[in-house]
Amino acid sequence: MALNSSPRDCACVAVIEVRGLRKTYGNFIALDDINFQVREGSFFGCFGPNGAGKSTLLKILTGQINSSGGQANVLGIDPGTDPLGVKRVIGIVPEVESPPSYLTATEFLQFVGTVRMVEDLDNKVSHWLEVFDLQSSAGTLCRDLSKGMRQKLMLSAAFIHEPKVLFLDEPFINLDPIYQRKLKDILQELKGQGVTIFLNSHILDIAQKLCDEFIILNKGKVVAYDTAQNLLARGVDLETEFFRLVESG
Repeated sequence: MALNSSPRDCACVAVIEVRGLRKTYGNFIALDDINFQVREGSFFGCFGPNGAGKSTLLKILTGQINSSGGQANVLGIDPGTDPLGVKRVIGIVPEVESPPSYLTATEFLQFVGTVRMVEDLDNKVSHWLEVFDLQSSAGTLCRDLSKGMRQKLMLSAAFIHEPKVLFLDEPFINLDPIYQRKLKDILQELKGQGVTIFLNSHILDIAQKLCDEFIILNKGKVVAYDTAQNLLARGVDLETEFFRLVESG
């Protein structure tokens, strides 16, 4: 697959566009000439070993850090020049779950919903506490929640305002198999509603079942840009392709 062109030749609307994106830290090149598009309503995967640049890329796209060059666009917004504008219209689950320790689970979701001006907030908070089985911990301080509960709370906070685009960095981490399955079902349902999902994950078997398109990063470069359908047609699974490309690089 040509790395600088889309694996799909269609006139679909791109809600995320990345052109020649670079990120350097001194002499270290974290991202080098990254190019891809994410179609509206698609499930897009970003895979790579530790240190490949996945989280750096997600942080640039969500306005958390600036790039060193190139262009990025999310829903028509440049996250480098308008980081708050991007954050208003997306949902984010960071790699490390970090709800404020001094708030209860309910207070945290109320806070997020208030900042995002969510209508019918009390019912939305109750809904997501129920979805992730957090009702019994609703009044517990976040610092006293288990890692799995904090992860479910961060997912609830990302979903509560019904964003058009979700950025998920290792969302399955700290979830037991039951809630990994439940999260997979939720994400597929959201995709069916037209939500665009950008996923960073090391759990390749789950990712292959979810993603329409994907890139594989290695040492800051895109070494694959393809579709799950193309892999299937070649009789190759994502894990095999991942190790072939990463180990050869």
